[in-house]
Amino acid sequence: MQAAKTHLSRLVEQAIAGEEIVIARAGKPLVRLTPFVQDQSPRTLGLLRGQIREASDCWETDPAMEAAFEEGTLLPMER
Repeated sequence: MQAAKTHLSRLVEQAIAGEEIVIARAGKPLVRLTPFVQDQSPRTLGLLRGQIREASDCWETDPAMEAAFEEGTLLPMER
C-alpha cells in the first residue's frame, strides 16, 4: 500500500499502457487499478418508453406548499 502511494503516478501510467496493477496490503490483494474507458456508444432514446407512469394528479398544486412559497414559511426568519 505504501509503495502504491509513493509511486501512484507511475502505476497510473502503467495501467493506461495496459498493464494489470493490483494494490495489496500485507500481501492481500485489495484493488485493481484499471484505465477509465469512456463509453462512446450513442444513447438509445425511448429506452424506458411505456415503463414510467405518473399519477393523474401529479401536476396539481399542493395548497400547503404553494402557501409556504408565497408566504415565505419555507426558510426561517432572518434575524
